[in-house]
Amino acid sequence: MAKLLARVAPWLPLARPQPDPEGPWSFRVLGEADTADLWTLVDADPVANVFVASHLEATRTAAPSLAGGEVVGMFRHQELRAACWAGVNLVPVGVTDETGAIFGDHLGRSGRTFSSIFGLSEGVMDLWSTLEDYSAEPFDIRPTQPLMAIDTDPLVAPAPDLRFTRPDELDRLLPACAAMFEEEVGYSPFLGGSDHYRRRVASLIGRRHSLAAFADDGTVIFKAELGTVSSQAVQVQGVWVHPDHRGQGLSAAYMAGVVVAARSLAPTVSLYVNSYNARAIAAYKRVGFEQVDTFATILF
Repeated sequence: MAKLLARVAPWLPLARPQPDPEGPWSFRVLGEADTADLWTLVDADPVANVFVASHLEATRTAAPSLAGGEVVGMFRHQELRAACWAGVNLVPVGVTDETGAIFGDHLGRSGRTFSSIFGLSEGVMDLWSTLEDYSAEPFDIRPTQPLMAIDTDPLVAPAPDLRFTRPDELDRLLPACAAMFEEEVGYSPFLGGSDHYRRRVASLIGRRHSLAAFADDGTVIFKAELGTVSSQAVQVQGVWVHPDHRGQGLSAAYMAGVVVAARSLAPTVSLYVNSYNARAIAAYKRVGFEQVDTFATILF
């Protein structure tokens, strides 16, 4: 518009950018001294921020740790206003339309690489509005994923055959986990070798975060994981029903069992689901889940 005005009326002065009256933003990797301030951001929404809450409870610090990531903070007048876990994934915390585009530009200029971005939709999509200028092309953008939660007993009876899986059942469970992964993200988790994914599934079993129901022949009928656990919330991931058992109305009772198991660890159970998966959303609602917000995921 300014260029057009200059051509039409060259005697008009062009508007100059005005300084932000609140002052400039600054960024840095958080350290031990920032732990309480990061908790303040996380506790504003402990269900949506369960990923970072789980990390903080495990490490007891906002400083970089052996977990393999770090938290970048966005400050104004030395006050922490927003943050982003930066590791294999980017996970925004407290990022809004005021901070998202500026934060995304900073992360882009830092040259970081990552395999996904996930979190509350507003934060993810506002980060992406500028970060995309520096990033590789994603193979999928899912801007609207209902974040659903339940903090009561389930509304339907739990399936009696759902239980925690055992270490000796890893080889039975692994094909079901891989099938779920491939259905969800479009490629096999075994690309480049199976060791890493096998260790991840084994770790979930070892921590009693893996639940499944098995047929008499050992085939997995249903499985789910307590993917992220904090003292306030559990985020369920990896929900999968064997194709031969779909459409039979089994998933609600199995999810009720997942809720009972998860609520033995934390009062609130959450999950996020693709908006087009109407059948899954209906099953979750039968169990008692309600939508509490919206997530977004960007996959690379």
